[in-house]
Amino acid sequence: MVINRIVKGILSVLGALSGLLLYLFITNNILTVTKDNFLTYGIGIIISSFIGGGILFLLSPWLINKARDMANWIESELANVPITNIALGSIGLIIGLIIAYLISQLTNNIPIPFVGTIVSTVVYIFMAYLGVNIATKKIEELPNLQAVFKKNTSKEKGDKKDIKECPKILDTSVIIDGRIADICRTGFVEGPLVIPEFVLEELRHIADSSITIKRNRGRRGLDILNKIQKELDIEVRIDSKTFDDVPEVDTKLLKLAQFLQGKVVTNDYNLNKVAEFQGVPVLNINELANAVKPVVLPGEEMLVQVIKDGKESGQGLAYLDDGTMIVVESGKKYIGQNIDVMVTSVLQTAAGRMIFAKPKSMVDKTA
Repeated sequence: MVINRIVKGILSVLGALSGLLLYLFITNNILTVTKDNFLTYGIGIIISSFIGGGILFLLSPWLINKARDMANWIESELANVPITNIALGSIGLIIGLIIAYLISQLTNNIPIPFVGTIVSTVVYIFMAYLGVNIATKKIEELPNLQAVFKKNTSKEKGDKKDIKECPKILDTSVIIDGRIADICRTGFVEGPLVIPEFVLEELRHIADSSITIKRNRGRRGLDILNKIQKELDIEVRIDSKTFDDVPEVDTKLLKLAQFLQGKVVTNDYNLNKVAEFQGVPVLNINELANAVKPVVLPGEEMLVQVIKDGKESGQGLAYLDDGTMIVVESGKKYIGQNIDVMVTSVLQTAAGRMIFAKPKSMVDKTA
């Protein structure tokens, strides 16, 4: 906020100076300042400065946002460029500008007005582009430079795997869930894991809640983060980007994933759908849990314990060790008993997998 106010002040001063200079330029070409019009001239200076400063003051929020977006875009683009290419590109740019300066000394002598300036500008742009292009795309054809950067190039090849690594941005729900720590321990999820500061702030608010359940959930989330950072051999980063213009945490999370070119790790169904709509890659641990559940085919037999009655009349419900629900037809009378059942069908839903079965004794009688 302080920086924004300083920038607004600087832009306002520049606007006032621009208005003053424009007024002076116009009036010097139209009238001569005398004792009679001195007061009017001074009032014009004040008004023009005020108008110029006011216009830039009003435009400053838009200009600041555009400058911030441009800086973020440049940062994200440069993050994917090898340091060797940046160094060589800078050298090529300097050489190109030096050559353009030497050529422009000839074009400045063209007698036709403005033609020399236009030609000189075109030469500068062309030589700058040519210098950067040659330096970055013709590295292998420059043996001396290749020898200088050989060590860095070898390091880049050795770190090729690191360059391809995709950041995993954790949302609040998946941290509180806790299964992400077990998944990371198995090695199926590679780092770096990115914890946004606004997610940490949300966890802190939840942990400070006056409601016991929410407070316990928040503290569990903080404990999970400490566990991941201290006990697991995986890189964890804290990202400080806040996106002040975005109020909702989920929206900030998606913008951060787009900025970092990473993937969002969540178990929130709605966030998953919004991310898919916006083209942001998502790793949903609920989908992972469903994918690794044992495959059960119709006709298989299993021993289950009927726990309670189901929604439909006569149904009984049992559960596998991984929590998969088994709906046992005519299983209500077996509540509290271990019985053999035969799978009749399997239904895969967004909430998980459901298995429908019949008691083995019932199947034998029909057979």
